[in-house]
Amino acid sequence: MRSIGVVTTSRADYGAYTPLLRAFEADSEILLKLYVSGMHLSPEFGMTVRMIESDGFEISERIEMLLSSDTPSSISKSMGLGLLGFAQVFQQNRPDILVVMGDRFEMFAAGLAALPFKIPVAHISGGELSQGAIDDSLRHGLTKLSHLHFTATEEYARRVIQMGEDPERVFACGEPTLDAVGATPAFSAEELKKQFDIDVNQEFLLVTFHPTTLEHEQAEWQIDQLLAALEDTSLEVVFTMPNADTAGRIIATKIRNWVSSQRGRIVDNLGASAYHSVMARAVALVGNSSSGIIEAASFGTPVVNVGTRQQGRIRSLNVIDVGCVREEILSGIRKARSREFQDTLAFLTNPYASKDRSATSTIVKVLKTIELGDSLVRKKFYDLPGQ
Repeated sequence: MRSIGVVTTSRADYGAYTPLLRAFEADSEILLKLYVSGMHLSPEFGMTVRMIESDGFEISERIEMLLSSDTPSSISKSMGLGLLGFAQVFQQNRPDILVVMGDRFEMFAAGLAALPFKIPVAHISGGELSQGAIDDSLRHGLTKLSHLHFTATEEYARRVIQMGEDPERVFACGEPTLDAVGATPAFSAEELKKQFDIDVNQEFLLVTFHPTTLEHEQAEWQIDQLLAALEDTSLEVVFTMPNADTAGRIIATKIRNWVSSQRGRIVDNLGASAYHSVMARAVALVGNSSSGIIEAASFGTPVVNVGTRQQGRIRSLNVIDVGCVREEILSGIRKARSREFQDTLAFLTNPYASKDRSATSTIVKVLKTIELGDSLVRKKFYDLPGQ
C-alpha cells in the first residue's frame, strides 16, 4: 500500500482537497496520512480542525506552528516552528509521497522539511502569479522543492517548465477546487439562514479581503477605503475573515468594528459548500481572494477584485479590477450590479476548469502509478529548447 501524505493548513485548501481526500480514502491501494497545521489549529481562526473531524477524516498528525501575532517577525518564526514540527513528524511518520497545495508559508515549511528526508513532493496549483503578495515567491519556491506538478491551466504548466521542471512531470489538470464545487450539494436559502443567519433572498455583497503582504504597511488604509465604499452602498454585506498573514488582525478588527456600527454579517468559517452557495447568490464578490479569480466564474458571479494581491492571475470576464481607493471600489460595485455587465456573463467559461477529466482523477492516477525511488527524487534542470 502506498502512503500519501496531504498537508492542509486552512479552510481554503481543505475545501479544495476534499474530493481528493475522499478519493484517497476510497482507494484500497492508498494509505492517506493527513497532516493538519496552521490556521486549522487556531481558535482565532475558528479551530477548523473540527470541521475535518466532523467530515470523518482521520488526522495522522497535528503540527502547531502559528504564533499569536502577525508581524513580519512572527510570520518568519512561525515558518521556523513549522519546519521543526514537520521535521519531527517526517522522522516518525514518513509518507511515500507528500502533497502540498498553493502558496501559503505553512505549506512552504512542510515542503522544505521534506527535502532532507528525500520525500517526493507533489505540488498542486503551481505556475500561478499573485504579484502583490509574498505568496508569489513561496509558490515558486515550492515548485523548485517539488517533483511532481499539477497545474490549473496549460499556461501555468508552461511557466513551471520554464522554471526548469521536467515536462514529463508537469500535468495541466484543472483546478481541484472546482471539483469540490460539484462534489457536494449546494445549501438552500433556508439552510443558509438557519445555520449562518445569512438571508440570500435579499441583495447582498460577499466580501473576502486579505492582507496584501507586499503592501502590509498600507493594510489599515486599504481596509478603510474598502469599508468606506461599502458604507456608500445600500446592500447588505456578508464578510469572511482574513488569513493569518502580516497585518491580518488590523483588517479583522476594522471589519468587526464596522459591522457593529453599520450593518452586515461576519462568518468566521462557512466551509466550502456553504461558501460556494453564498457566492452563487451574491450580487458580487468584493475583495482580493483567489476564490474570486478561480471559483466565481463557475457561478457567473461578478467579482470586484481590489488591489494588486491577485495581479498576474488568469481571470475571466466576470472580474472587474479596481484599485484600493473608495471611488474605484464603489464604481466597480456599480458596474457589477449593472444589467449591461451582467448580460456579458451569459456564456461565461471558467479557464480553471478541466476540459477533459476532473483534476482529482488525474492526480490520483499519477500518484498511484508513478515509480518511487531515487529516479523520482533526483531532479534534473530542464533547459528550454534553443536556450
